[in-house]
Amino acid sequence: MLDTTLIAQLKERAIHYHKDMISWRRRLHRNPEVSFKEFETTKWLVEKLGHLGYEVHRPVETGCVAVIRGHHPDERVVALRADIDALAMDEEGEAKQEFLSTRPGAAHCCGHDGDTSNLLGAAHMLADLKDQIRGTVVLVFQPGEEKLPGGGKLICDSGILDTLGVQAVYGLHTSPAHAPGTIGVIKGRAMARPDEFEVDMIGKGGHAAVPHAAVDPVVMASQFISAVQTIRSRNTNPIEPVVVTIGKITGGTAHNVIPSKVQMLGTIRTFSRDTAHFISKRIEEIADGVSRAAGGTYRYKYDEGYPAVINTGWATDVIVDAADRLFGPDTAQWMPEPVMGGEDFAFYLEHYPGAFFLLGTGSEKADSLYSWHHPKYNIDEDALLTGAAVMAAIAFHPNATGQLNAEGEVVE
Repeated sequence: MLDTTLIAQLKERAIHYHKDMISWRRRLHRNPEVSFKEFETTKWLVEKLGHLGYEVHRPVETGCVAVIRGHHPDERVVALRADIDALAMDEEGEAKQEFLSTRPGAAHCCGHDGDTSNLLGAAHMLADLKDQIRGTVVLVFQPGEEKLPGGGKLICDSGILDTLGVQAVYGLHTSPAHAPGTIGVIKGRAMARPDEFEVDMIGKGGHAAVPHAAVDPVVMASQFISAVQTIRSRNTNPIEPVVVTIGKITGGTAHNVIPSKVQMLGTIRTFSRDTAHFISKRIEEIADGVSRAAGGTYRYKYDEGYPAVINTGWATDVIVDAADRLFGPDTAQWMPEPVMGGEDFAFYLEHYPGAFFLLGTGSEKADSLYSWHHPKYNIDEDALLTGAAVMAAIAFHPNATGQLNAEGEVVE
């Protein structure tokens, strides 16, 4: 297990770098860059990591992968990941007035500025304690988590992690649902796969006073939306986590005009590719049936999102043990159910064992109880003490790449 001297050093280092992490987080927050456009952020990270002595790789256009090698570097290779991109949106909030985004249409309203600052803090701690590292630690500062195909997929497809010999990977995300000083953990199903779809109901436009001479796509759309909700209640196993949501409807130009088309955008959230494909098929069947019954037509498009995040059991135990040894037995809080939001960390878990956890950042003091993607989303910066220390401790944990039995097999 982690020895008490190392635990004390990690806690001391986290306190030492806390003001720096706050400064880094606010710098990133003021200067957000949307997915796959993180050029300045990447340059800044590469310079900082280079000054710390890391070997820095650029496997994709933005983001970077930093490597630090300790004793017996080939013995074990642990990867830690943070996402660096911002959302394409504007923000607001009195609690953030000192460091609001200076770039219209871009904002860190999902907490990736906090994720990046946590990992950069861990990078400093690992550099300070390099003589105690056994094996190699790989830090992934990943672009494009918020946009398909997902920066996680691009990093994995580049082959850089295989080349470096990564054996396990860990990540975190800020969470307004958990208090600072705590983390949320769960084994197995952690976050859903977020697929997307578009449906156009195509009718025949006309005057609102002469509806019989038109084919009304507004009525078609309303019937379609009601029918789609029966997929969850009548076509899927009731114990299977499933969400089908229509998030946007666009159609019409005036109160007295029947439009020729109504467009709907929606999402399917599941933990199974087969279930997602079945739901997509049912959505299209409903669109076809409703449109034909009304005398219209339809257009359907389905886009697969990220896979589901499925945490490895023993890797989750590593996170819990690291957090509890650092800050006490109440630090890691077991989540009663998975989150139906998506995360492209899932791509790493398709290649390597590992686990993802939620870092508590929600408090009234920091006005940081707003949900992800809300324009007032903020984090309580006290959480940086916890996140950086836990990430660094995972890299030192003797079971970070799996606990082996006498036969050399990983014990679950």
